[in-house]
Amino acid sequence: MSDAKLSKDALGEIDQYSRDRVGLSTLERYTGSAAAEFQPYILLTNFKMYVDMFAQMAGQPLRQGSVMQACHAKKERISMINFSVGSPTAALVVDLLSFIKPRGVLMLGMCGGLREEHREGDFFNPVAAIRGEGTSDAYMPKQSPSLSSFVIQRFVCEEIERRALNYHTGVIHTTNVRFWEFNDAFKKTLLEERAQAVDMECATLFTVGFARYVPIGALMLISDTPIKAKGVKTAESARMVFEKYTGLHVEMGIEVLKNMQAKEHSGLGYHF
Repeated sequence: MSDAKLSKDALGEIDQYSRDRVGLSTLERYTGSAAAEFQPYILLTNFKMYVDMFAQMAGQPLRQGSVMQACHAKKERISMINFSVGSPTAALVVDLLSFIKPRGVLMLGMCGGLREEHREGDFFNPVAAIRGEGTSDAYMPKQSPSLSSFVIQRFVCEEIERRALNYHTGVIHTTNVRFWEFNDAFKKTLLEERAQAVDMECATLFTVGFARYVPIGALMLISDTPIKAKGVKTAESARMVFEKYTGLHVEMGIEVLKNMQAKEHSGLGYHF
């Protein structure tokens, strides 16, 4: 057997085994969590304050990895990961989650509202995203649209409406440039596209989720209105947003995933 050549199928199995082993190992190292700790439903966020709040609500310890923080609520069957900011880490966290095959993933993030009627504290339901970040090009052809999971967004809308909160639905532009507010050419592009909101992760999450068979949606909070005069986020306004909305936002994310679980277990055949 030592002289026999491995078949292409056998080599493929070895390659996949190696990839899975490295992927799971990286997930564990980056999040400080054993793969077995991860629950079938995942909340994602950019903010440590959010995962701290989740840990407090769940009464569970916060895990600190080399890159991210995570907390696991076994009773609720929900884990939460703070993956930090930007499209590269957004792609990374979805890549890593694909090795544990979650049933559903929900991003709790913040975005800039681009319409006159948008107000700080409104929620935004992103049905699609404009791929302006570049990272997603490594996962899908440029002509492939970036779409959130319709089923997950349906549960998002139901939860917002149940609470009688203001929200807007539309397309979000994802960029990899943080200080675009001072770039007139970019602002002109946003107006021409008629995008309703802007962020740094949604297009990457949706596209990589599609490429890796990870169902992903988002519940976004409008934290500023950067097109308006005096609408650009400042340290003070950011602090006020966190103080006022963090608990509500995390609580809503938990309820969305719980409602998904209940519907899935009702036998109605939902596929997320």
